[in-house]
Amino acid sequence: MFRIQHCQSGEQAGWLPLRQALWPDASEQEHRDEIAEQLRQPQRYINFVAYDAGEQPVGLAEASLRHDYVNGTDSSPVVFLEGIYVVPQQRRHGVAARLIEHVAQWGRERGCVEMASDTDVDNLPSQETHKALGFEETERVVFFRRQL
Repeated sequence: MFRIQHCQSGEQAGWLPLRQALWPDASEQEHRDEIAEQLRQPQRYINFVAYDAGEQPVGLAEASLRHDYVNGTDSSPVVFLEGIYVVPQQRRHGVAARLIEHVAQWGRERGCVEMASDTDVDNLPSQETHKALGFEETERVVFFRRQL
């Protein structure tokens, strides 16, 4: 049994440590700054934390509402899954599916008919997770840059 809670405070139990586990290359201050920015724009961002029966944080989903073009979609706005993370010992127990359903409902309430996401081309576990959650791959992209 899991409880899903909408994050409405930067001090939401579990939000920061779950973000740090998902994006370990960012500093704690960078995470805190991003949390604060998302909280300032509740019409654009939504964040959910899942708690187990013992009230321990076990999963996180962060999403945004995008009005610009989102690769692989045909509509606007699109709810975009910015990140999803479930602690290893709780994976394959339906936590991610419950989080995704909360994100999807938030998007539907804002007129979205599509949800999009992305991951690195070499992140096979993430690709498999997306497929298991009902996402379909739409395209692969390689980005380039050139110094000027």
